[in-house]
Amino acid sequence: MKVITATLNAKYIHTNLAIRYLKAYAEPHYDVELAEYTIKDPIMNIVTDLIQKKPDVIGFSCYIWNIEETIKVIKMIKKINPSIKILAGGPEVSYDVKDWMSKVKEFDFIVIGEGEETFKQLLEAFDGENQFDEIPGIAFRKDGDIMINHQRNKLDLRELPSPFRFQEDLPHLSKRVTYIETSRGCPFSCQFCLSSIEVGVRYFDREKVKEDIRYLMANGSKTIKFVDRTFNISRSYAMEMFRFLIDEHVPGTVFQFEITADIMRPEVIQFLNEEAPPGLFRFEIGVQSTNDYTNELVMRKQNFEKLARTVTMVKEGGKIAQHLDLIAGLPEEDYDSFRKTFNDVFAFRPEELQLGFLKMLRGTGLRLRAEDHQYIYSDSPPYEILGNSVLSFDEIIRIKQVEDVLEKYWNDHRMDYTIEYLISEVFPTPFDFFQEFGTYWEERGWSKIGHQLEDLFKRLNEFLLDRQTKKLETITDLMKFDYLSKQRYKPRKSWWEPTLSKKDRSKFYQAILNNPSLIKGVNLDEKDLYKHTLIEPLTFDIEQYIEQKTIEYEPTLLFIYYNPKSEKPVIQSIKDIYSVLN
Repeated sequence: MKVITATLNAKYIHTNLAIRYLKAYAEPHYDVELAEYTIKDPIMNIVTDLIQKKPDVIGFSCYIWNIEETIKVIKMIKKINPSIKILAGGPEVSYDVKDWMSKVKEFDFIVIGEGEETFKQLLEAFDGENQFDEIPGIAFRKDGDIMINHQRNKLDLRELPSPFRFQEDLPHLSKRVTYIETSRGCPFSCQFCLSSIEVGVRYFDREKVKEDIRYLMANGSKTIKFVDRTFNISRSYAMEMFRFLIDEHVPGTVFQFEITADIMRPEVIQFLNEEAPPGLFRFEIGVQSTNDYTNELVMRKQNFEKLARTVTMVKEGGKIAQHLDLIAGLPEEDYDSFRKTFNDVFAFRPEELQLGFLKMLRGTGLRLRAEDHQYIYSDSPPYEILGNSVLSFDEIIRIKQVEDVLEKYWNDHRMDYTIEYLISEVFPTPFDFFQEFGTYWEERGWSKIGHQLEDLFKRLNEFLLDRQTKKLETITDLMKFDYLSKQRYKPRKSWWEPTLSKKDRSKFYQAILNNPSLIKGVNLDEKDLYKHTLIEPLTFDIEQYIEQKTIEYEPTLLFIYYNPKSEKPVIQSIKDIYSVLN
């Protein structure tokens, strides 16, 4: 019996943990082949590859991001070879099971919820007498009827075999994200989240988890993401794992966690700030909303004061990058309230701020009680909201305009000094900048095209010019600095028109050659000076601004040496050069 577990990932770099658990649990009795694709792959290519493997059974792992493409694949497979048994599992099909079985006739079986033991028992039934009535946690077809068996008891996670010891995965570990879980379940009851449905938290065997991590690092894994819904729910457990990762990590490895910030003790953060190497850990923190009434309605307990303490301490420690999440469209959070939520969270200046929109997931309390808040939402995955009692579709579209520019101009950190100045000195609030610029961006159709780095600076400059922004000369200087300081090599072109003529540029360089003390720590002959450096007149001392956050207007020459060996620019502000020239 040829068995395949398959899925369509959102991106190539992602790996699917579920199909590997199914394979590990079925072995050694059954040899299961893994087959991973992406949602961007042509359906015909996926079908061709699967059919050529000549399977008897294919199990598909289904999620909101891949269910539509997965169904297309399944329908085509069934047309080609109806005898192939199709199993669907995963969070997207584990709720409204009867609807799925009625809607997709090509589903022979649905594995409901936790699937390791269920999947193996199905294989045993296929190998035997095809009796399915006593297998818990499945839906199947019998004499034209849809049968749904009783729920399966939870597994003892300490007994599960490792999903990481497959030879076929080894060549890809360094190129893809490895997902790992040390627990299942969530102690909280957020009504928009599927994790709230499972009561309690169960843990895997700690020593087995550590052995898996050692194995992954030894075989080249670079990014390991923990999928535990709340990694730090147990302080002692989190501390033990943090200590282990600090002591035994392989340099270059990055570990990512989802943490609940308001329950994190200050002594834990202090420990991480003191002991963790920079860049080893990355935290993802779901803030979602700072509206207390909204949080109450979705049964989300959140102490914003304690959350702020955690995020601030981590930020000040400078060791751990933070990715903060917001959800637009939660109950009773209107446009103005969301604007406040955005500004409350942006005040932390997180390394990344993710703006998401509420999805009415199957099985969640919010979807079951959608009428309470007059929700309308898409019938198709990912079931994104179209409006509710306090947020219109037009307002949702406005907030969506923020998303693209937030990603490109903040999360990608292409012009940090410029954006900080704009949101602090020019616009009333950060949200107002991203909203106004996002609307301008959308009106010009820029969200539909690609952008080179130079284009991003030109687009922002055009926006600022069109609205007749004050202090534009200062902003332009900051934009020039952001652009030049991010380059590893001397750029061949810039996004602005040349400020200096060749004659004036030569005068500055000759002044530097005749007065080498003007630049510090850099000793260059004439050839290297022209080849590897760049000069640009500014209206203020950029070094002083970076250090003191004050601007004193005085003609200054920005000098940047692009070191070809280190690929790191050496940046200096030269004020005395003007007195030398005079």
